[in-house]
Amino acid sequence: MKWSFVIQQKIKAAFLLTGIMVLIVLSTFLSRSNINDIDKSFSSIYQDRLIPAVDMVYLIENLYTKRLLVEKHLTSTTTSTPAEIKAFLKTKNQSIDSLIRNYEKTFLITEEAKSLHAFKNRVAEYALLENRILRLSQSGNKEAGSVVFNGKGSRTFQQAILCLNELTNIQYTEGQSLMNESKTESSQFNLISSLQIAIAIVIGLLILGLIHNSKIIHQDRQPFHLN
Repeated sequence: MKWSFVIQQKIKAAFLLTGIMVLIVLSTFLSRSNINDIDKSFSSIYQDRLIPAVDMVYLIENLYTKRLLVEKHLTSTTTSTPAEIKAFLKTKNQSIDSLIRNYEKTFLITEEAKSLHAFKNRVAEYALLENRILRLSQSGNKEAGSVVFNGKGSRTFQQAILCLNELTNIQYTEGQSLMNESKTESSQFNLISSLQIAIAIVIGLLILGLIHNSKIIHQDRQPFHLN
């Protein structure tokens, strides 16, 4: 009977340990998956949200710098020549194009891609208007250039800024979403870690139980001596 009891206990322990090993393997895979997801979320926050948000600051700066320069040229008689201003605007346009290309390399949601495409169109349209204004100025017709600047030029500029505002709002919303995902994944990782600790405790208790049972059986098997 004792040996039958021992065998039953060992079989139970074997099944329990097998189940625990399976749980450990599964929890390990889940932990790795959660860590990878957290890493991807933080990488996306940096690469796809933080860097583009900084780039948008430079985009706004370049746009306003261009507009102020053209405005100063139209309202003053002591500024640079149209050719010099055109060369400066070309440098700023190249900087804007570079920032937009960098933005396009990031992960874009559908709404974001549409807003960025609209922004590119407005920027290109505004650059054409700048060239038109400078040609009018170079031909001695600053008044006509001012009409374009304050009319269609102003509307196009505001539309470009509006597109940037839309992109900024998208950056904020998507950044918040990624942060929430990271928090959820972190909570799952903590839960799995707690489960692994609990499994380790159970294994320890099982081992102690087996040791205790083996001691009892060993004591029962000792021969009885008469004095």
